[in-house]
Amino acid sequence: MRINRETLMKVAQEHVIQRTRSDRGLLAAYISGSLNDDEYLIGGTTDIDLFLVHVDAVEISREIIPLTEGIHLDIAHHFQRDYRQTRQLRVHPWMGPTLKNCKILYDPQHFLDFTQASVRGQYERSDHVMERVRGQFAASRQIWSSLHLRPADNSPDDLLSYLKALANAANSIAGLSGSPLTERRFLPRFEMSARAIKRPGLYPGLLGLLGAPMIDVPTLKSWLPDVEAAYAAVSETSRPPRLHPARSSYYLRAFEAYIEGGQPQAALWPLLRTWTQAVCLAPPGSAQRNTWEGAVDRLGLAGNAFEARLTGLDAFLDQVDEILEEWGRRSGADIL
Repeated sequence: MRINRETLMKVAQEHVIQRTRSDRGLLAAYISGSLNDDEYLIGGTTDIDLFLVHVDAVEISREIIPLTEGIHLDIAHHFQRDYRQTRQLRVHPWMGPTLKNCKILYDPQHFLDFTQASVRGQYERSDHVMERVRGQFAASRQIWSSLHLRPADNSPDDLLSYLKALANAANSIAGLSGSPLTERRFLPRFEMSARAIKRPGLYPGLLGLLGAPMIDVPTLKSWLPDVEAAYAAVSETSRPPRLHPARSSYYLRAFEAYIEGGQPQAALWPLLRTWTQAVCLAPPGSAQRNTWEGAVDRLGLAGNAFEARLTGLDAFLDQVDEILEEWGRRSGADIL
């Protein structure tokens, strides 16, 4: 299969045509995500983020359909009712940017045309920007409070919560100048977002909270087989769509591309998140859990060091809070 944007768009369009023949309740379909980006391939892999809007609720919310090794359809199933409040969609930190930038593939009743036009209307208004980013910041602060108020048990669930707090904080910064950060490009795009608001120091601060200064390229390379093993060990009965077997190459080739391409730190975010999510499904004492524990200890994300990271996260959130307040005052937005 020849991989280029036109080919992938055609695949998506053909899939939608097939769906309309078998599903009379399909109201609309659109594409968003990496295919809207000039750099849609990493390590020769990508996904096609396809959104299907149904008249009635459907049993599954997400499905993965392999196309070739490293290329797959990532399909989100939505319910028409969730699109009725366009004002709420406009200020939603994820759906707002998704609908604003999406490419409509199927919309015979012009339902999406209307929805997209409504979302785009006043999208850039400063109070709407502030509402989107403030919601993400509040979620980040809430996670920090939950972790701070109870003893950490060095579980993968705790680390996943910590990473989610970092993701929300970083996206509240990214939202001031653009779209949310995608997982595989999270760190390079955050660096660009920090520079866009003239706060480049946020990027090394985030790297420090991930433990990036504690590791080197040989260490990252040595972890790749362990990540792959943890991914493969996830039981089929408990495997979420995000860890579908078809997505293994999608992640692993991206890690390798960053490491071999002179951007090893860029691999750390998706590698750590993917590894941790896989290990969340592994039993304590398993080989997969043990190797992961050694890695997070090396990153300073376990034991007493994790408590220090939480203190650092608190300071990072204070800094982000100040930036949002300053941006709001300068732009005349209402601070929520």
